[in-house]
Amino acid sequence: MLNITLPDGSQRQFPGPVTVAEVAASIGTGLAKAALAGKVDGQVVDTSFRIEQDAALAIVTAKDADGLDVIRHSTAHLLAYAVKALFPEAQVTIGPVIDNGFYYDFSYKRPFTPDDLAAIEKKMAELAAKDEPVVRRVLPRDEAVAYFKGLGEHYKAEIIASIPSNEDVSLYREGAFEDLCRGPHVPSTGKLKHFKLMKVAGAYWRGDHRNEMLQRVYGTAWATKDELQQYLTMLEEAEKRDHRKLGRELDLFHIDEHAPGLVFWHPKGWTLWQEVEQYMRRVYRQNGYLEVKGPQILEKALWEKTGHWDKYRDNMFTTESEKRDYALKPMNCPGHILIFKQGIKSYRDLPLRYGEFGQCHRNEPSGGLHGIMRVRGFTQDDGHIFCTEDQILAECDTFTKVLKQVYADFGFTNILYKVSTRPAARIGSDELWDKAEKALMDSLRHSGCEFVISEGDGAFYGPKIEYTLKDAIGREWQCGTIQVDFNLSERLDAEYVAEDGSRQRPVILHRAIVGSLERFIGILVEQHAGALPTWLAPVQVAILNITDAQADYCREIAKTLENQGLRVALDLRNEKITYKIREFSLQKLPYILVVGDKEKAAGAVAVRARGNQDLGVLSLEAFASRIRGDIAAKA
Repeated sequence: MLNITLPDGSQRQFPGPVTVAEVAASIGTGLAKAALAGKVDGQVVDTSFRIEQDAALAIVTAKDADGLDVIRHSTAHLLAYAVKALFPEAQVTIGPVIDNGFYYDFSYKRPFTPDDLAAIEKKMAELAAKDEPVVRRVLPRDEAVAYFKGLGEHYKAEIIASIPSNEDVSLYREGAFEDLCRGPHVPSTGKLKHFKLMKVAGAYWRGDHRNEMLQRVYGTAWATKDELQQYLTMLEEAEKRDHRKLGRELDLFHIDEHAPGLVFWHPKGWTLWQEVEQYMRRVYRQNGYLEVKGPQILEKALWEKTGHWDKYRDNMFTTESEKRDYALKPMNCPGHILIFKQGIKSYRDLPLRYGEFGQCHRNEPSGGLHGIMRVRGFTQDDGHIFCTEDQILAECDTFTKVLKQVYADFGFTNILYKVSTRPAARIGSDELWDKAEKALMDSLRHSGCEFVISEGDGAFYGPKIEYTLKDAIGREWQCGTIQVDFNLSERLDAEYVAEDGSRQRPVILHRAIVGSLERFIGILVEQHAGALPTWLAPVQVAILNITDAQADYCREIAKTLENQGLRVALDLRNEKITYKIREFSLQKLPYILVVGDKEKAAGAVAVRARGNQDLGVLSLEAFASRIRGDIAAKA
């Protein structure tokens, strides 16, 4: 008898080999109808998969994360099916699942138009409605190469030819379309109901700019109509919040063709930058960090010692002087270790915390650049803690608590925590890894943080915690991290004198809270849709006169507020007051003060708060107290 163990621990017995679909049917017709795939001993497979020995089985439905992946993977094939039906001369290449959807790359003689996209989506719906079975078959590699060459699918033939000759390959057919794929896929096209094609972009074949430019069609697919609509609504909101658009409208920054991937900060944007940096500098001081500053350019020999020259050189900007090779630093770690090595360090000096607003450069591909979120030059709130093994827990515990407060001050209260553990290829003893992983997990527990474990995703030199923010519209942004490093102090010969007089290597904790300041400011702008909290707003209050008769009084108000440390815009232009109010409202200022003869006579101001709120007439002292309260509360 064949024993199948279900997720609830119960078992079902069968006289011989059985498919996933048959097991689902034995449990109930509802589950059989909902089944998209199966998870056999942890591996996701088709419902047609035959189980030939005792196994653990979970039936995968649209409610499961694995089920959603299967839907998206299958919808990518449905897209290719529709394209081939409408444009037979198009050649198909690859179509993977990505976050929130999928894409498929095509080679075709002309660019796809928006009308083409609409026609393709309509054809996909027609093909899905046929509810054609999705059938898998296996061919020897060479036979599969010949098969796709016969179809005129030269890209597919090239992909298969790169597979070892002694391997078989799997193909999936639905109706008139057959594609190379490992699977798994939904049992029939009728399971694919809630999808939308989003856009077309260019992509080089195999990611090599020397190859043909293909057309990449992006789409999204979801388990339910409501989920699809929620996602599309989120995208509409995200477009309104796009930091590139708001950066122009609010006059914060721009990216120039003369410096791709680098940011030109305008006065307002630089004010915002300084508020973020000075806030983080206070966090450094309050938590025992010593601020340092390392050079931008370091010699090749150092990068060879750290391993960057061999493994990361393509992403580094390099230069040469007097027959010596140098690189712009892509990260700050080596510089901090060189500072640590100056002078003899004792165990009494540990933990030693260095912090730097270190400017780094990475030669990112031009296609990956995105506003100020993905750039080639960026500044990190970078820090390194040199400590003993026994100090790891306390340092990580403190770091997490500080990070939570920082994020709350910036308006983020929904944080996701992930611990990435030892990979197969690693350095250091298991005992050391046990201690580091336990310290990271205990630090999160001490801070009251629920977390997930990402098995094997740690760096080769140590485990790490990743801190991910969830923004106002549900998007996730991985910003903070703390990494335990057993390796770099050895490579760069950093040491301290232990209590027994021996020389020991310090453990290095690499940590960042906001990460790239450029990226974090972009996230802030989108989180608040440009309406930044009063303490961060580049201009906190605008003072507008109605006529020239109030100009001097407005100047006095401006001077009084500026002397209190507020950021003030004074508008004495001979324009209609409604025009000036509208102009500053579009700048999303926290407060606008309007001054006419009545306000001047009373020594007061008419206050308008963001969102078109009329707060009435207040004394200047009452208004100043209110705005100071906002700033103190980070409101």
